[in-house]
Amino acid sequence: MKLLLDTHTFLWMVSDDQALSAAAREMIELADNEVWLSAASAWEIAIKFGLGKLPLPEEPDRFLPRVRQRSGIELLPIGEAEVCQIHRLPAIHRDPFDRLLVAQANCHGMVIVTDDPVICRYPVQTMW
Repeated sequence: MKLLLDTHTFLWMVSDDQALSAAAREMIELADNEVWLSAASAWEIAIKFGLGKLPLPEEPDRFLPRVRQRSGIELLPIGEAEVCQIHRLPAIHRDPFDRLLVAQANCHGMVIVTDDPVICRYPVQTMW
């Protein structure tokens, strides 16, 4: 199974936060699954860090690659095909990061690992 981590899911996983559900943690750690972090999530993390809204142990350009590699998480680049699908999504809300994650998951046959009830309203597979 191909799993796409929502931004909060990634942060909770790498910080061993108890907010991450046991089922989500088990699926992420299952060796047969491919686990991905979108470049959109890296972008969101960098923005929030820069605004002082997200404390990290080091700057995102060092933190993200280090913890992704340590955790066996691949980086999913943002491609033209995914971006061009966004206009087809229902207007559930305007968060560009969430909308891009949904488009990427649909284009690549991925399941989004999230507890965000708004993302779960989109036509996309999710799990928590």
